[in-house]
Amino acid sequence: MSTEVLDKIQTTKDTLVSWMNHMHQMPELAMCETETAKFIVEKLKEIGDWEIVEGVGKTGIVASLKVGDSPKTIGLRADFDALPIVEDNDLSYKSKVEGKSHLCGHDAHTTMLLGAAKYLAETKNFNGTVRLFFQPGEETMEGAPAMIADGLFEKFPVDSVYGMHNMPGLEFGKFYFNTGKFMAAVDNWEIELTGKGSHGSMPELGIDPIVCGSSLVMALQTIVSRNLSPWHTSVVNVGAFQSGIAGNAVPQTAILRLSIRNMDPEDRVMVLDKIRKITKAQAEAFNCGYEIREGIPGTVLVNSDEETHWASNVAKETFGEENVYTDAHPYMGSEDFAFMLEKKQGTYCMVGNGDSYMVHHPKYIFNQELLPIGARYWVALVENYLK
Repeated sequence: MSTEVLDKIQTTKDTLVSWMNHMHQMPELAMCETETAKFIVEKLKEIGDWEIVEGVGKTGIVASLKVGDSPKTIGLRADFDALPIVEDNDLSYKSKVEGKSHLCGHDAHTTMLLGAAKYLAETKNFNGTVRLFFQPGEETMEGAPAMIADGLFEKFPVDSVYGMHNMPGLEFGKFYFNTGKFMAAVDNWEIELTGKGSHGSMPELGIDPIVCGSSLVMALQTIVSRNLSPWHTSVVNVGAFQSGIAGNAVPQTAILRLSIRNMDPEDRVMVLDKIRKITKAQAEAFNCGYEIREGIPGTVLVNSDEETHWASNVAKETFGEENVYTDAHPYMGSEDFAFMLEKKQGTYCMVGNGDSYMVHHPKYIFNQELLPIGARYWVALVENYLK
């Protein structure tokens, strides 16, 4: 990829920043991203003659551009949903929506793909078809399955598909690839414990779901530590424990929200079964009722060998070998792009966000210097794949 091409994309940085800032200020949660979707479509119409289809998987968007006569087709995917977290940053473009924020960088992912869309539509330096998949609902594992169920790959066929995510803690602007299992399957569960309310001075007249829930949290931590070899990878995280509003009362209910991660299908079966059994036993021990609400399951993200080697080589040619790693360690985080990789060959890589707070932290900030770098990567893939 020539220096001229890189320089041309760099000149769009101010535009990219303005797009990201707009989306960052107006975050929308998974599968409710109606205004964000309108904004993406508006920009696509402004920057070129993309063929746009809206409402794929509810709020998803597919934009296609064909140049020349080659039958080859490449798919690029970016997500655009936000999180139900209060942002704790002093930014000029801080979230304006109470309790919602782009603290994972999905606004930036979409901006990078829009930046590539602008360049590709202006130069048309490829032969074949490029399809851009703007996907909702990644945080809840709903978006990719919804688009696939809506006929994504039947209506908009591609030969292979590619995804990318920023990652704090990795060297800024460097790309990280690996073949095989790269991200874990996730199960987001909710457990509701039902006790019996009482005055705080007379706990003997009630059944305390907080005590039961506290014991349950500790018991759940033994699943991985006492049932799996250290060579296996699983996580059972209780990220929310909600119960009561007054210190002088025994509450009626308690709710625990769990995020469960597994790299191995057999381990996943065991871990989920243990959660069911331990919850039942703990509830019975404390005389509580219980209900387990099992959310939409994820799946392990598996990068195909050929596409990963090819994409990493393109990145090396574009950014230099010193800026590309091909032996990145797998992550216990999860991605519903994994569902797309079950249907099509492809790969998912990380690009370093530098030394910053981790994604999902209230103080996470995406480094906007990455915007043209991400757009460059997408353009490089397209122009090399569709020579």
